[in-house]
Amino acid sequence: MIWFTGPECRVCQGLKPKMGELVASRFPRLACHQIDCAKTPEAAAQHQVFTVPTLLVFFEGQPFLRKTRSFSLAELSADLERPYSLFFQYPVKVF
Repeated sequence: MIWFTGPECRVCQGLKPKMGELVASRFPRLACHQIDCAKTPEAAAQHQVFTVPTLLVFFEGQPFLRKTRSFSLAELSADLERPYSLFFQYPVKVF
């Protein structure tokens, strides 16, 4: 999970602690990284992030989910629940 923020973004600042709590409690095996678009604009450009906050979620290196600007944590939780359980709660069998 990559969380793109900006230093002047009040929504980013307000959602950050709540997102941390959600991920820690419901999706603890999901790696989370925050990128400040003002400090590293090249990373934002590489992922075509033109507004903050933007949240990108990848599973096995493939983009799965993109949320931009206004989204609820309940919506995010519902969107992540099934793929997270498929990837992390069942053992992978190697044939």
